[in-house]
Amino acid sequence: MAITSIDMAVQTRKNFMLLMDELTIDDVNTIPHGFNNNIAWNFGHLVVSQQKLCYTLAGLPLKIDEQFLIKYQRGSKPEAFVCQEEIDQLKKLAFSLLVALAEDLKSKIFRNFTPTKLHYGIELLSIQDAVNYFPVHDALHLGFATAIKKAMKAKN
Repeated sequence: MAITSIDMAVQTRKNFMLLMDELTIDDVNTIPHGFNNNIAWNFGHLVVSQQKLCYTLAGLPLKIDEQFLIKYQRGSKPEAFVCQEEIDQLKKLAFSLLVALAEDLKSKIFRNFTPTKLHYGIELLSIQDAVNYFPVHDALHLGFATAIKKAMKAKN
């Protein structure tokens, strides 16, 4: 059976959670010198970005609270301590939103899609493009989180 984009996203999110589980809540909120965000923000950002890429571009309502959108969307930055309860909520959403996306894809609710050129340098023309792209975006932010973790360890 071929690996799907959603399978890749699930694995990347599992790997991200393993990285966070090795750290304290203070660690995931730390912004090391040379960085402009932290591990908590990167994790929240990938959860929000999947929603924006798939649902907003398709003209559909998001399946997350607007507070998350404001806090973690592109262009935002960490402005407050992220408590363990919020991290736990994001962890649940990281997987439940992928399940919902798979169901919505099967139900073919993505009838309209607004093409968009990404900062990454590619253009998304369809929901399938968005589904293929967001796991790459997830992996990029896992890489940022790994670099932040290494920077914190190097400081200690």
